[in-house]
Amino acid sequence: MRGLLRPEYGTRIPLERQRGEAGILSFFRFLRGYRPAWFANDAIAGLVLVAIAIPEQLATARLAGFPPDAGLYAFVVATVAFAALGANRYLSAGADSTIAPIFAASLGAIAATGSSGYLADAGALALLVGAILAIVGVARAGWLADLLSVPVTIGFLAGIGFRIVVGQLPALLGIAAPARVPLMVLADVLAHLRDANPATCALGIGVLVLTVVCAGVSERIPGALLGLIASGVAVATLGLESRGVAVLGKLDVRMPVPHLPALAHVSELVALAPLAVVVAAVCVLQTSAVARSFPGDSPAADGVDADFVALGLGNALSGLVGAFPVDASPPRTALVHGAGGRSQLSGLVAVAALIAIVAFFAGLAAYVPEAALAGVLVTIGARIVRVGDMRKIARYSPNEIYLVLAGALLVIALPIQTGMLLAIVLSLAHGVTLVMWPASTQLFRVRDTTIWWPPTGEKNTVEVPGVVVFAPAAPLNFTNADFVMKKLLAAVAASNARAPVTLCVIEASGMTDIDYTGSQALQAMIATLRAQHVEVAVARLIATRARAAAERCGLLTLVGADHIFLSVEEAFETLHPLAG
Repeated sequence: MRGLLRPEYGTRIPLERQRGEAGILSFFRFLRGYRPAWFANDAIAGLVLVAIAIPEQLATARLAGFPPDAGLYAFVVATVAFAALGANRYLSAGADSTIAPIFAASLGAIAATGSSGYLADAGALALLVGAILAIVGVARAGWLADLLSVPVTIGFLAGIGFRIVVGQLPALLGIAAPARVPLMVLADVLAHLRDANPATCALGIGVLVLTVVCAGVSERIPGALLGLIASGVAVATLGLESRGVAVLGKLDVRMPVPHLPALAHVSELVALAPLAVVVAAVCVLQTSAVARSFPGDSPAADGVDADFVALGLGNALSGLVGAFPVDASPPRTALVHGAGGRSQLSGLVAVAALIAIVAFFAGLAAYVPEAALAGVLVTIGARIVRVGDMRKIARYSPNEIYLVLAGALLVIALPIQTGMLLAIVLSLAHGVTLVMWPASTQLFRVRDTTIWWPPTGEKNTVEVPGVVVFAPAAPLNFTNADFVMKKLLAAVAASNARAPVTLCVIEASGMTDIDYTGSQALQAMIATLRAQHVEVAVARLIATRARAAAERCGLLTLVGADHIFLSVEEAFETLHPLAG
């Protein structure tokens, strides 16, 4: 995306697509120019990363409908793959809470969550997502992420966040809620609040509060990990299992043997293809956002296309080791950056530390309560809902807040894959409407200046009798030519009611292109105005593409070289008798 939402701040920042000198398939590029003095920073960042990643990966695996150890596998292979092929210095990949509910809900409609068929489908989905991401990277097609506008993106992320939070309430409170639809789950929870397990509530809410408080003090403090440890100690010492507290169970972590998912039939791949496209689109969107928010120090080494290929490899490896699709993580990447990490070596340090921790302490997971993981997931889901960005949109572009609400409601009320696809359609429809009905406007002269400006109230503008200056605010093409010309003629008619119009100047800086239909409509309009004894001039036809098109189709010849100007004021002074 050429100006994607920055994850932390909700702003748009540019990103020029950088290409490393060695190409997209360049292995361990972070080692080029690596300085030994950086290792201490990478080691510290890696240890901070693993402290945050362990509880997050365990919780996200649960969200994805997998055994918790699958999240650790996903983190390890995604991190190694990105270190091998990725260009971004800081990006952390692994199990991700944004895409997990998307594919979990869709796969759950095909096979029972946690069944062998479900696990096989998830692995096959990861392979498909990996292939799509690799193709996007090799083809340098990351611009596809531009198909989603920022308001719609914020909306569907809010919908996903709502789904995560509501979906974890039963485990957080110790309430049985058999419903699968978010609104029905919420209704079940509210109807059975009296049945909540006090010990489960205390553990889950305690972990949630500790995670939020620690994050408020410093993102480096592993509040979630501290919460899991504390809750596990409470379960072990107080015998809370006997009070109805459900626990995670011992992690069955062993060296994975790569294998292809055991699909019943190849046709299952075809059935999974639409879901793979949706998940890959979200991966492209999120990876682009991370790359733009945390660019590396060396532009020649950075390339979002290489990042897509690396993430594709991570997905493929995740599918082969029996895990599920993975994605870039904005918060973990921000953590690595904030902790002073200098390269992907920080991720490899985190992997080594995770393997050591699991080797010695995997048995302690038997005491970790499921409510604690639910508390971690609730904080993750709440973090996805970007209230600050919604406020900015409501303040600066009030109409677009409805896009946010629509995107959220689509994902909440409909099956999540359907809601995501409709959110993409909504985004495209919004873009089309901006082109079809552009905010073209009449310009007026700012008093005592040579500036022509829209009547916004910001400037003291005055109407010059007999002069209409009109500014089309979009490329002139078959989708909007009739609309723009009608607005122009309406402006001339309104001015005629006050004083006969003798000059119409088209301020063309917004016309970045003109197609055949647009040219024909504009030429017909010029003929109409000339029949009314109105001179027509064109000013500020800046875009090279639009000027070339206007010359090819004869528009510039029709207007006349003596009626084409560099500014509106030049046209006014040359052609209007009241000028000067």
